[in-house]
Amino acid sequence: MTVELQDRGVAVCRYDDLLPELGVRALVGDAHVAVFRTFDGAVFAIDAVDPFSGASVLSRGVVGSHGGEPVVVSPMHKQRFELRTGRCVEDPSRHVRVFSVDVVDGRVFVGAGAATDQ
Repeated sequence: MTVELQDRGVAVCRYDDLLPELGVRALVGDAHVAVFRTFDGAVFAIDAVDPFSGASVLSRGVVGSHGGEPVVVSPMHKQRFELRTGRCVEDPSRHVRVFSVDVVDGRVFVGAGAATDQ
């Protein structure tokens, strides 16, 4: 995926390129980031690296919901990660980083260096 630096972060794709409930992986700085668009049109970006396996696979996970919160299920060991907070549902002591996301003029920007540890 082509990325370019902008003031608001890194342009990772066009909004229309994101299919609902499917993820894409992008490189933002040195971070492997999983970007998702949910059926309601919201866009989320989390660390693509599964903290349990160390594999960069979360962009290939199944998107769903748990308790009304959007989650992605890791294809490795099936842990669910909340897309808003990065918290692991099965083990709240584990989490993935959450990145800021802006959609401007149909382009999705992921905050460069704006990852937060929850």
